[in-house]
Amino acid sequence: MNISRIDLNLLVYLDVLLRERNVTKAADQLGISQPAMSNGLKRLRVLFDDPLLIRTSKGMTPTERAQEIQPIISELIIGLEKAVQPRAKFNALESEQVFRVMASDYAEATLLPPLIDKLRKHAPGVILDIMTPSDVSFLDVEQGRVDMVINRFDSIPQSFHQKVLWNDDFSCVVSNSNPVLERFSLESYLTANHVWVSKTGMGVGVGMDPDDVQRLGWVDEALSRIGQKRRITVFTRHYQAACLLAEQQDLIATIPSKMARQHDNNPNVTILEPPFIIPPIALTMAWSPLLQHNPAHRWMRLLITQTADDLNRLY
Repeated sequence: MNISRIDLNLLVYLDVLLRERNVTKAADQLGISQPAMSNGLKRLRVLFDDPLLIRTSKGMTPTERAQEIQPIISELIIGLEKAVQPRAKFNALESEQVFRVMASDYAEATLLPPLIDKLRKHAPGVILDIMTPSDVSFLDVEQGRVDMVINRFDSIPQSFHQKVLWNDDFSCVVSNSNPVLERFSLESYLTANHVWVSKTGMGVGVGMDPDDVQRLGWVDEALSRIGQKRRITVFTRHYQAACLLAEQQDLIATIPSKMARQHDNNPNVTILEPPFIIPPIALTMAWSPLLQHNPAHRWMRLLITQTADDLNRLY
């Protein structure tokens, strides 16, 4: 086979097809039409003289040949991306680069303020464009249009690189005038009114159903496991708003502890340990393999990691 006759775009198609095992999803990731991806698969089958993906009762299943070449193709794509990256070192002090970062409200309230403080000292010309989960799709990240996403994820595409920045448990923010402080127990917790904060994922959000325990998230799933349910009277998508609302006499905000501890010096509230077990959550940073070897991106990832480590020691 004359390698000069191979369309390298086909290898990119194959890499995504073998990961997604779905023509439509692969087309969406690459931003092309489904017919174009189907045509690409036909050309790949001719190129490799193999069906590559076969429709079975379990969906599209890779052939033995496809499984054999998948790691080779993946390494080739990553290697090509690395080869064309500029070798110049990133000069943080002189850089005016814009970093587009999707951050959940939780990450924005806890991680980003000290990160921006570090940027002012070490890279005063760098600009952060902070985006919300509803602004961004995984396709934006896959194609490098967003530098990184920082959130708590139920799942992340396998092609993404990721790093857990920290694990966090939960605390209750309670007004000092809330009667539950007289005897804070599971019983008094359940009879109180609660403010709920969104478990933000990717994509546009929708209204909440108080009876949909799975979509309500970690706190309510933990209560469901012990056969209990709290009374939620306010739904919000912002942790700062939840903390302000918790200053009202009849509301409890059960939120990640790193967020709650920012209110340690607030004379109007008390921070308490929940009267039941809530599994910890992980704050994760994820990014496209296209940016893995970019010098500026590596510098920013390191700065974010150092900032997270500092916060982890503080709280």
